[in-house]
Amino acid sequence: MKVYYVEVETPGNAVLKHQEFDPASLKPDEVLLKSDFSAVSAGTERAWLLGLPNTSQSFPYHPGYSAAGTVVAAGDAVENLKIGDRVLITWGGHRSCTVKKANTVFKIEDDSIDLLDAAFTHIASFAFLGVRKLRLELGESAMIAGQGILGVFALQIARLSGAIPLFVCDLDPKRRELAEKLGADRTFSPDAPDFIAQVLEATGGRGVNGVVEVTGVAAALQQALEYVAWMGRISLLGCTRVSDAPIDFYKYVHRRGVTLIGAHTMTRPTEESRPGMWTEFDDYRTFLKLVAAGRLQVRPVISEVVSPEKAHEVYECIAKTKNPPLGIAFDWRNLQ
Repeated sequence: MKVYYVEVETPGNAVLKHQEFDPASLKPDEVLLKSDFSAVSAGTERAWLLGLPNTSQSFPYHPGYSAAGTVVAAGDAVENLKIGDRVLITWGGHRSCTVKKANTVFKIEDDSIDLLDAAFTHIASFAFLGVRKLRLELGESAMIAGQGILGVFALQIARLSGAIPLFVCDLDPKRRELAEKLGADRTFSPDAPDFIAQVLEATGGRGVNGVVEVTGVAAALQQALEYVAWMGRISLLGCTRVSDAPIDFYKYVHRRGVTLIGAHTMTRPTEESRPGMWTEFDDYRTFLKLVAAGRLQVRPVISEVVSPEKAHEVYECIAKTKNPPLGIAFDWRNLQ
């Protein structure tokens, strides 16, 4: 069978390729998963696409890590999955088919969930971790700094966690408008000359209890340190790959008792959830239950659904556009 996949051959140059695969070559404990949709995580994939600092900077690179589809073949020893099961496909790249160990694959039990929505589950799980690590309590104020794809999910999760007032800051007025529709109590533009003063005024001068920093920009982290409350917490969900803003740690962290929390997904427990830190599978279950119940929205995140045949154009846009489309999904169903 022919398997299609996206490959970044050189920095900024993504192409759709294909190779032959024989399903008979599956190992006894493996499954072959056919993708319906895969979601593009623009921030992370842009960093690797361009070979930015704190990425491997090696090519070829295979982007993509959040998809959904079905089981189309299974090894003789597989017991937890069967052909036709709908599943999440994680850490597999943007591919029409992926081979995984069966015990690492999450089965979607609720048939009412659209696979287009499900394709964003793994990306959304990062936002769950970023908010959970803040340990928000009902009634605490929160700021979501940045309204890229992770920020939009973090906003909704913080709202469900009881944050009030719930603030958002982003340079893009359209993203701020979307944030208001999704429940932000107030939005701010971080390039306003009096931005810090605006946030402090909105909190009665106390500052924000908890901040989810999703921009991955060092200057935005510096701003967060200026408007966070004494003894406040900042969750570093965005990948701050370039340390290009000097931070006075004594003035803004040590003296004020501020807690900086690393929220990279690789810090999660692998076996058992605990307060503030849940396993990937437990966050997957939570996300899908909230989507099914209509309490968390995916469609406002999706800007485009395109054929993987347009991969070069998609990644060219991501590489060159300051604010690329919010959420892009590849539709693999019609590739032969």
